[in-house]
Amino acid sequence: MRIRFGFVSNANALWDASPAQTVTYKRFTELGQEKGTEKLLEVTAKNLRNTKRILYYLGAHDAHVYRMSSSLVPLATHPDVMWDFVTPFKQEWEELGRLVKELRIRASFHPNQFTLFTSPREEVTANAIKDMDYHYKMLEAMGIVDQGVINIHIGGTYGDREAAIGRFHENLKGLPFPIKEIMTLENDDKTYTVEETLEVCENESIPMVLDIHHHIANPTEAPVESFLPRIFETWKHRDLPPKIHISSPKNKEEGNIRAHADYVDLDFILPLLKELKKLQQDVDFMIEAKEKDFAMLQLVEDVAGIRGVKRIDGAEIEWK
Repeated sequence: MRIRFGFVSNANALWDASPAQTVTYKRFTELGQEKGTEKLLEVTAKNLRNTKRILYYLGAHDAHVYRMSSSLVPLATHPDVMWDFVTPFKQEWEELGRLVKELRIRASFHPNQFTLFTSPREEVTANAIKDMDYHYKMLEAMGIVDQGVINIHIGGTYGDREAAIGRFHENLKGLPFPIKEIMTLENDDKTYTVEETLEVCENESIPMVLDIHHHIANPTEAPVESFLPRIFETWKHRDLPPKIHISSPKNKEEGNIRAHADYVDLDFILPLLKELKKLQQDVDFMIEAKEKDFAMLQLVEDVAGIRGVKRIDGAEIEWK
């Protein structure tokens, strides 16, 4: 079994390297069309430049799993802006894609919680499709659609879980097939459990991303290990290892089980690690702890300290 480790968006070890700097719509209108457009170009250029810095940082640590910021392009989906963010940065997007391929990085996106397909409101579904298209266009501009992933949650229940899941299946028909082909679904910490999410994934032929922290906060009656083979089966049509989100509670003893801690508690994820070892299943871990790259590097050290575990490089281990 091999596990690769990665982190989300920003690298805390790098100075002034946020790839998610933004421009509010209010600021854009205050500046006027010409100055506002210049500001959009300036901020996007900096976000892309910082993303390139982070990719090199990943390469330096032999880390091959990374979630790009969904905020790379300010106001990309705002109905009154909707600007062409690809053409002015064609070379920059292509360079990012080249680095992703050369450094063998698995890149992904995770749109926000408002990108959902369970709402009874048509405009919410329309905005979800628009947001998924925005993320797809970024992967397309980088030339990494084939290896890309856009991960979302099922959405809300709106007081009727069965009806909401029915709407999910119906509303998803409006999503262009090439985008649906690279999307994944993740269980969440309040509404849809591992079992419920898995059933939707199986019905739609969508790979499932297991979030172990969310499962602890919102558990199924059956233990999570009973679902692992089925979860891994949903990935068979993608040439990618299954992905698992890893974090641990900030203050479990105080009942604050949903909030993410700065680092990942090895004891919290050890039961999952042991189940993966039994199955000898290769997976990728996306670290969602607050300390991001620091948490990733620390967890690699901690896991590598387990008897029988061999560290292969900066962010990958093997456990036979």
